[in-house]
Amino acid sequence: MNNIAEYCKNLKKDFTPRNKDTIKPVSAWSEKDLIEGKITDTFVIIFNTTGCSWAKKSGCSMCGYFNDSSWKKITGEEIKSQFDNAMKRYKDQRFVKIFTSGSFLDECEIPTSARDYILKNLVKFTDKISVESRPEYVTENTIKEIKKITKDKIFEIGIGLETADDEIRNKYINKGFTFKQYKKAAETLKKHDIKIKTYVLIKPPFLTEKESIQDAVNTVKKIKNITDTISFNPTNVQKNTYVNFLFKQRKYRPAWLHSVIEILKESKKTAKNVRIKCDVVGGGNIRGAHNCNECDREYLKAISDFSLNQNTTIFEKLTCTCREKWLDQLELENLGCASHINMYK
Repeated sequence: MNNIAEYCKNLKKDFTPRNKDTIKPVSAWSEKDLIEGKITDTFVIIFNTTGCSWAKKSGCSMCGYFNDSSWKKITGEEIKSQFDNAMKRYKDQRFVKIFTSGSFLDECEIPTSARDYILKNLVKFTDKISVESRPEYVTENTIKEIKKITKDKIFEIGIGLETADDEIRNKYINKGFTFKQYKKAAETLKKHDIKIKTYVLIKPPFLTEKESIQDAVNTVKKIKNITDTISFNPTNVQKNTYVNFLFKQRKYRPAWLHSVIEILKESKKTAKNVRIKCDVVGGGNIRGAHNCNECDREYLKAISDFSLNQNTTIFEKLTCTCREKWLDQLELENLGCASHINMYK
């Protein structure tokens, strides 16, 4: 086990989870998203689960979602109750997105009985359902079982690939799987006509600002013919994580919003037929992707609008004097160390 993997594992030794009501979801709300290119109201549910199985073994260097997990066994009946309670806030949205601390397809998190109960209820009144999973849980048998329930509904599975570079993913992010495993899972999903959303991390630890731009754009080139949607997630500093340790040591700064926009523009140019989106968690503050504070709100609004309309011209009117500071940083980084990633290769 490498040092980061060991550190991520040790973080949980003294971790004390919050005592939460196991029959209520963490949260549920409505937002805007797309169904086949059309903006629609979307219902989002976050389940309170036992926690990500990978996080319990070791965990990713930037992920602190285990902080919101129960870290104890949650039964299928409790998950069903969480769903029923969440649906009391449901307002006829045609798109429902489901999140857990890890993988919806992991039976340790969502027992099969609860998974089937949720899906059988949702297909009655939705057009699209989206969940997340690590690739190891995307098996032929599981996908066949899900397809029997969802039938002709649009069903989407998001996979946190983070980067197409195996070295960055496993040495710096400690993700615990390979690009080959991701591609195998994608093949299984395509075989059964299930949509693929791929999460790509912006600015993993130990990459310079420029390298993080290069890595994100290179990843898009490698997955553009595999995935239906690319969802960029700029790293935000979450407590009890390796990234938080680096942040406190002043060895990590979240990405500039200028970098995020550069990535979105280059990615749309490269993958014209793939939907590109970006959720900037914690954007505009010191622990999330940010610029200079003066322009953050305007830049975040443009990123949000682009995620819905896919029009990069929205970025053309953005301007701020801090852009020069960002450009200086990109240039100075090259003087400090040689980049190991070729620009847009």
